[in-house]
Amino acid sequence: MSPKVKSVLYIRLPCWKIYPGGVIYVADYIHKQRPDIHQHLLDLALIEPSDRKRVLKEHLRTLRPDVVAFSWRNMQSFGPHPEDDALGVVMNFDHSPKLYRRLKAAKDSLTIIYDYVASRLRNFGYMKLVKQMLPDTRVVVGGTAVSIFGKYVAEKCPPDTVIVIGEGEDTMLSIVDGFTQPVGEYFYKNRSGQVDHRARTETFDLRKLTAVDFAYVESIFPDFHRYIGDDIGVHTKRGCPLQCHFCLYNKIEGAMQRYREPAEIANEVEALHRRYGVKRIWFTDAQFCSTKRSTQHVELILDELLARKIDINWSGYLRLNHLTPEIARKMLATGMSSVDLSFAGSQEIIDKLTLGYSLEQQMEAFRMFQSNGHTDQKIKLYMPLNAPGETVQTLLKTVEKIKELYEMFGRDNVLPFIFFIGVQPGTPVERLLISEGYLKPGYNPLTFNPFLIKKLLYNPQPLGRLIGRAYLEAIETSDPNSEYIGRATMDIIERELSKPEVVAACGGDSSRQPADELASCSCKA
Repeated sequence: MSPKVKSVLYIRLPCWKIYPGGVIYVADYIHKQRPDIHQHLLDLALIEPSDRKRVLKEHLRTLRPDVVAFSWRNMQSFGPHPEDDALGVVMNFDHSPKLYRRLKAAKDSLTIIYDYVASRLRNFGYMKLVKQMLPDTRVVVGGTAVSIFGKYVAEKCPPDTVIVIGEGEDTMLSIVDGFTQPVGEYFYKNRSGQVDHRARTETFDLRKLTAVDFAYVESIFPDFHRYIGDDIGVHTKRGCPLQCHFCLYNKIEGAMQRYREPAEIANEVEALHRRYGVKRIWFTDAQFCSTKRSTQHVELILDELLARKIDINWSGYLRLNHLTPEIARKMLATGMSSVDLSFAGSQEIIDKLTLGYSLEQQMEAFRMFQSNGHTDQKIKLYMPLNAPGETVQTLLKTVEKIKELYEMFGRDNVLPFIFFIGVQPGTPVERLLISEGYLKPGYNPLTFNPFLIKKLLYNPQPLGRLIGRAYLEAIETSDPNSEYIGRATMDIIERELSKPEVVAACGGDSSRQPADELASCSCKA
């Protein structure tokens, strides 16, 4: 039987500078349930790479914690982020007409892959360092990357490590209570190196997540203030009942939506604003509103914010299926700074990706924002271009819908974000691509093979080259101070698709194919 824990050191593994909301929620919850436990949070993202190992050693030597819990955000090497441009590198390597750009992209890709290899090895090295310095200390590792690749992580971790999948509050509580009655989903690598898996059988009640005690967070996380000027993440619910083909949220958080108390959410936002002057809030849910019930929950949160007259700007990923004019007014009145949502401008692609909404319903929601107080809030469209089933015709439909939004909100307020589906293990789109022979059964989703990495950023021919070259031309010819790259890319795509020879090369002829026949020429998804 393991003794109960007296101290925990949380270590946020290196990534770009982004508020560590997940580990803060866990630490806050543990403090409220077991206030006698001493906790500390070390954020390696804020420490120079050359100093990280030394600082970690100092913390281990000084604190001698009973548990060291690592939070790991990113692992898959194709994920572009502010510290590298993997997407731009792939675009140049595959599609640039200029040889020197392709050669430079090849060199850059090797640099990026090397950095990811080294980062992954260092992260496992930090865990092994804990066991070297404190052999009796238990290691815990969780976070987004671990939730997706938990089995792989378990193989590489040192013995006596708990690998937490999904939410971690209740699992962490069982660990600090001695791990005699563990809960939640996790892998456990025991002292002999054997790995066991436990599936989640209970539901964590999110009503237990009261407003974060930020005074306590300051006391255990001295670097908290370094995030005050950034977007601060606030969680309102977990779980997603939707079945989007490329998404894992419904597996990581479960299919049943669970909700925090609206008053507690507002308490948290109010504390951040009044005590620390925070102006920017990002609601970190899979989607801030999606189902009818969750939209009703959002309205209760907005009512709480309105009643407190909190002067903030907020945003979060939205679905607009159940938007009403009243909710649109409340969103804008509480300081919504942008409308962020996945966008495909053809119902065919929406259906093939099982996104679960009507395009016309979405366009009607945009009209609600326009007529209920919209001023200069940005319309951010996250567009999965060239998803399975994309054709010349569906791409042209997306172009036309974007132009309709330009008319509605003004061109400068509409920001199309160009992205491609990243193939994740266990998703329907992965199964589809394996069945079609695009991926081999048993492939390694954490590969460092650059050619396989490129395939996991799904942008196949014949449309792949059209989109890639449009993106590269937009970057090369557009002034970023006066034109947004996504808008310029879509303009170039529209220009190219006005050429019959381009349409023919891409496998379509929009001049003679009626809309009601489009489904027959799209690949199965």
